[in-house]
Amino acid sequence: MTNVKTKKQFKLAVTREMKSLGVYKKEYNNLIDIYAGMLHQYHLFEFQFEESGYQITEDYTNKAGATNQRKVPLLTAMESLRKDIVSYSDRLCMNPKTLIAPDPMDKNKQMNTGSALDQFLASQKQ
Repeated sequence: MTNVKTKKQFKLAVTREMKSLGVYKKEYNNLIDIYAGMLHQYHLFEFQFEESGYQITEDYTNKAGATNQRKVPLLTAMESLRKDIVSYSDRLCMNPKTLIAPDPMDKNKQMNTGSALDQFLASQKQ
């Protein structure tokens, strides 16, 4: 079909990148698996979107018989996946936003110990 990486290849790449950034822990493997799956789906959708000629809208006939233009479902799915990917990349400390060092003068941030993902996992144990 295409040269899109497999989910397993995405997972290996994400794990390698997290290790390189110094944020990998084996306890994150379930989240990494989900994140890799979303990346894989997004890239498959991106290929389909390209194959469609980047079709943004389509004719849609509703129950009343009226025909209107609507956004293609593929584009809607891609938009949703983008948001989820950004959210997971935050949790996994995989983007520049999460790697910015806290301001040592900010007393609220001084209480922050560990990565965002460490804090999330700790809150789930409570």
